[in-house]
Amino acid sequence: MCFYLLNSYMTRFYSLLACISLVAVSCTSDTIEGDQLDLSLQNVIKQAAPAGRLDHFVLGEYTDLASLPQDPLNPLTEMKVELGSFLFFETGLGTVPKKEEGLQSYSCSSCHVPLADFKPGRMQGIGEGGEGIGYLGEARVKHSAYEEGDMDVQGIRPLTVLNVAYSAENTLWNGSFGSAGANEGTEDVWGVIDEATELNHLGYQGLETQNIEGLNIHRMLMTPELAEDLNYKEYFDSAFPDVAEADRYSNLTVSLAISAYLRTLTTSKAPFQDWLRGDMQAMSVSEKRGAMVFFTKGNCSSCHTGTALSATKFFALGVNDLDQSVSFQENEKTMKKNLGRAGFTGLDEDLYKFKVPTLYNLQGTSFYFHGSSKRSLEEVVEYFDQGIPENPRVSSDLVARDFKPLGLTDQEKADLVNFLEFGLQDNDVLRFMPTSLPSNNCFPNADEQSRKELGCQ
Repeated sequence: MCFYLLNSYMTRFYSLLACISLVAVSCTSDTIEGDQLDLSLQNVIKQAAPAGRLDHFVLGEYTDLASLPQDPLNPLTEMKVELGSFLFFETGLGTVPKKEEGLQSYSCSSCHVPLADFKPGRMQGIGEGGEGIGYLGEARVKHSAYEEGDMDVQGIRPLTVLNVAYSAENTLWNGSFGSAGANEGTEDVWGVIDEATELNHLGYQGLETQNIEGLNIHRMLMTPELAEDLNYKEYFDSAFPDVAEADRYSNLTVSLAISAYLRTLTTSKAPFQDWLRGDMQAMSVSEKRGAMVFFTKGNCSSCHTGTALSATKFFALGVNDLDQSVSFQENEKTMKKNLGRAGFTGLDEDLYKFKVPTLYNLQGTSFYFHGSSKRSLEEVVEYFDQGIPENPRVSSDLVARDFKPLGLTDQEKADLVNFLEFGLQDNDVLRFMPTSLPSNNCFPNADEQSRKELGCQ
C-alpha cells in the first residue's frame, strides 16, 4: 500500500516537473519570438526612416515646447499656448453670425471635438447654424432658424488637428496655405483660384495662415472691447507684449495663439510612441505584427513618411467625395475642394490629389478619407488591399501608381487594423482641453440645445 502511494506521488511529481518545464520552455520560446519581433520591427522602421533612426517617428511632448515644430514668425511660448487653449474653445468669438440665433454659439471646437479625437463627431462638421452636440458632436444638427445655404459646413471632412505641428508648413487637404514647403514656386496662383491664399504672402506657415482665414470664414471677430468683456485682456498682454496695443487684441493675434496651442497637440502617449521610446511591452504581439505589415508588405510607410505618420505629399486614391453622400451642401465656389491639390494649383496633373493625413487617433469617429466614404478601419484596409478606385470622377491615369492590390492575408489585415486602431491611439487627449474658460462661457457650443446637453444653462 505504502509502495503504491509512493509510486503514485512520484508519478505526479515527475508529471508536475514536466509541465513546469513545458511552461518554462513555452514562455522562453514566446519571449524569444517577441524579442525577435521587436528587433525585426526596429530594423524595418529604421529602413523606413530618412536617416535610419527610430527617433524619426518619436513625437515631441506638449510640455516641451522646444521639441515641437514651430513657425519662426510665431515662436511658441507658454502664455501664447495657454491663451490659444482658451480661444480654440471660446464661443464668445462668434460675433458676426449670419443669423441672430447663432450669435456667440459656436467655436473652433464645434467641428474639432476633443472626445472625437479633435474631429467632427458626425460625417460633416457644423459650426454656425447648428444646434446640439450629443457625446462626440454626433448629434449636432441644423438649427431651425437657418437655411442650408446660411450654415457654416464643410464640403470636405475636416482633418484632425492632432499632430498638426508635423504637417503645419502646408495645411488643408490640398496644402493651399503656407508660403514655403510644397508651395514654393506656386506664388503665381496665390489668390487667383482661391482668393484666401493671397494670405500666403504674409510669410507664415500653413497653420498660422489657415487660422487667419479660418476666423474670417467661420465668422469670428476679436476686438479690444471683446477681449475686455470676455476677460482675456491680461492673457493677450502676457502672450503678445511686443505687439503694439492697437493691434494686440485682434484676429491676427487670436490666430497666432490658436496656432501655438494646436502645435502642442501631440499623441505622444500612444502605445507605438511608448514602444519607440523603449517599452517593448507597450504594444501587443498583434499590434507589432500589424506595424510590420505597415512598414513592409502593406507599403503604408511609402506615403506616411513623416514623424506623425503624415506627409506633405498629395496622392489620388479614387475615394468618393463628401458631396456624394453628405446631408448639407456648400456653395459652388467651395466645391473646388473636391478637386484636391488642383483646386489650388489649377494643374490637371494635381486633380483629385489629397494630402497624406496623420494616422494617429482613428478611433474617435467612424468616418475615413476626405469624403468620409469609409465607416471602419476594416473597410479602409480592405480598400487599400483591393486597390480598386471607387470614384467615377477620378480617371485611372490620375490614381497613384502605388495604389494597387497588396495581397494581404486575413491575419495580416487583422493585425494591421489592430496597429492602426490601438497601437496609434493616444487615449488621453482630453489633457489638452481646458476645464473652464476665462469668460465662463459654455463650450464647445453655446446654442440653447447644446447648453442644455452640456449642463451649463
